[in-house]
Amino acid sequence: MYNDHYGLTGRPFQLTPDPRFYFESATHKKAMAYLGYGLAQGEGFIVVTGEIGSGKTTLVGHLMESVDRNRVNAVKIVSTQVEGDDMLRMVANALGVPTDNAEKAQLLDRIERQINDRARAGQRTLLIIDEVQNLPFSGLEELRMLSNYQSGGQSMLQIFLLGQPEFRDRLETSDRLEQLRQRVIATHHLTAMEANEVGPYILHRMKLVGWTGTPTLADDAFASLYRHSGGIPRKINTLMTRVLLMGALEKSAVIDSGLVEAVLDDLAADHAGDGATDASGLKLVQTTGFKGDDATLDLAARVAVLETQSLEQGEALRRVIAMLADWVEAEEALHSETEIRRAPAA
Repeated sequence: MYNDHYGLTGRPFQLTPDPRFYFESATHKKAMAYLGYGLAQGEGFIVVTGEIGSGKTTLVGHLMESVDRNRVNAVKIVSTQVEGDDMLRMVANALGVPTDNAEKAQLLDRIERQINDRARAGQRTLLIIDEVQNLPFSGLEELRMLSNYQSGGQSMLQIFLLGQPEFRDRLETSDRLEQLRQRVIATHHLTAMEANEVGPYILHRMKLVGWTGTPTLADDAFASLYRHSGGIPRKINTLMTRVLLMGALEKSAVIDSGLVEAVLDDLAADHAGDGATDASGLKLVQTTGFKGDDATLDLAARVAVLETQSLEQGEALRRVIAMLADWVEAEEALHSETEIRRAPAA
């Protein structure tokens, strides 16, 4: 609904990661520098961590679009809590290696031959593991062993690990991960955007979907969005979706802090029945809901998506009904014309 109201060609703040919307904040620029360094080295592990919604997946999507696919075979796996053997099968599937109930030794041999074939063709293999904090020790150990593949003294496989902050802590402190830790050639932790980056981030995403100045985006709106999101991209996206939706419903030509606060009031009212009394409940949601309470954030995101989908489906249904009505009228007119032609002359 708000897309049509503001003349946008798409949803600028969708929650699904899309490398097209990559924004180079200071922390993302530094992360890309580390990833580029890692690619140049062609060996070992690069580790990038960050809070939920900090843009890790979008960052890697941008990287994968940037690399020369003739020189680098980049494959990505979103990991789950799988043990070592299952991790190997996931890697094999990602590389296009048949698994067909193969034993571990056979699987390792097939993976190595596939990587060797790529290397002989002048193509290095880059394996990207997302959500690595989910992997148990056995899964990480299998990845470490895969990194041993070499040809002519050169590593044939490089691995990027992306995960939440707990993986960074685990990597730094676990004695069991000492050998993996020694293979890490660079690490970076994605932080939140700074206050002065929120405005350019929002404008960047809006322009990518055809924004030409309507609605007007006021500076105080950016300050309010930063205050309530803490500079986390996904939280900004969630809040901006609700703000644009309310702006469209109220036919507002300006997005300012007043509209942002009105959306937060609505969110507070939605959650006022969670046990807190009116005034304290409002304050609780407004001060913590978008800063650290991911359950509240996820619920708000789902509500926003459902509201948008409901409105879009309603509009689509109206269009279908209008098309059917036009079709029926056209058929009736054609039928009447045919009957007139068939009628005998007086």
